[in-house]
Amino acid sequence: MLNLQDMLVVSLEQAVAAPFCSNRLAQAGARVIKIERAEGDFARGYDDVVHGESAYFVWLNQGKESLVLDIKNDVDAELLHRLLARADVFIQNLAPGAAGRAGFGSEVLCERYPRLVCCDISGYGDSGDYSRMKAYDLLVQCESGMASITGTPEAPGRIGVSACDINCGQQAYAAILEALIDRESSASGAVIKVSLFDGMAEWLAVPLLHYDYSGKIQPRVGINHATISPYGAYRCRDQLDVVLAIQNEREWARFCEQVLGDAALAADPRLDSNVSRVNNRAHVDKLIADVFSGLDQEQAIERLQVAGIAFGRLNDIAGLARHPQLRRVAVDTPSGPAEVVAVAAIRERAAGSTPKVPALGEHTRALRAEFS
Repeated sequence: MLNLQDMLVVSLEQAVAAPFCSNRLAQAGARVIKIERAEGDFARGYDDVVHGESAYFVWLNQGKESLVLDIKNDVDAELLHRLLARADVFIQNLAPGAAGRAGFGSEVLCERYPRLVCCDISGYGDSGDYSRMKAYDLLVQCESGMASITGTPEAPGRIGVSACDINCGQQAYAAILEALIDRESSASGAVIKVSLFDGMAEWLAVPLLHYDYSGKIQPRVGINHATISPYGAYRCRDQLDVVLAIQNEREWARFCEQVLGDAALAADPRLDSNVSRVNNRAHVDKLIADVFSGLDQEQAIERLQVAGIAFGRLNDIAGLARHPQLRRVAVDTPSGPAEVVAVAAIRERAAGSTPKVPALGEHTRALRAEFS
């Protein structure tokens, strides 16, 4: 039976995508050895807000062991091979071609270590004109078209977190687990390739299908949904916003009667289907604004609750920090204890120990001795 607590993961990683993936494996019980250069993962220097440590690094490197190696050095390269001979998973997201030039290309490793699951994380994959290009989150948001449909009608915008990296790390994590499950019966490892661009392109499937089959490019609509109406933020009398979502015609009819106070609106041919409402978005928004402008936020929410309409408050990060549903976990860092957001999935009987974020090279001496 597959048990991640018996797994050894070696990750030649930096930044966000690969560390996100290996962090998930560590939190699921795997032993993760993080290979760093002498200067360390450059994400260690992204900021210094957590007691002098980087927020990115604290978030993504809990429960790992840090081993400093120079893989171009013969002695260190041989040590890495000894690690891989006992490893179950190898992850790398070095610059395009760097791992292969150093003798750690996935195809070569899987021939040498047949049970090893190798995962290459890249910007644009390993073929095509873009394969040699460096890729970072914002660049891929722009190249993929994501930024073009994010923002206001006046200007495109970046998704405010590293969406390409996070998505890619999640995709890699799932693919590695699938490969490990398959290995239980096949006894063979696998080569997995995941790119930031492919991950973001998959997220853009719906806008792309709209373009392919209608010729229309999804507009930027700010805090609204481009293809569902009403689904967005509306300002109340007290200058606070309520975000509401209508998903079907039953909800629309209740919304018209119990929230807008005009049941006849549901039968208006300009409003009697989602397609019609999207085509007449300005009219829909004015109807809602006329009502909400006379209500405080809590009054609007009360009407939505009575009508059974989905809603949310337009929070900021300070609101998230105080949110009653936010779950945090304690972690130890080289500079002191900190609290980070808990992993979304809640597992029964999960280990309850406090994870630790490693100092650069903290485990180098012990690991050299263990794998000598």
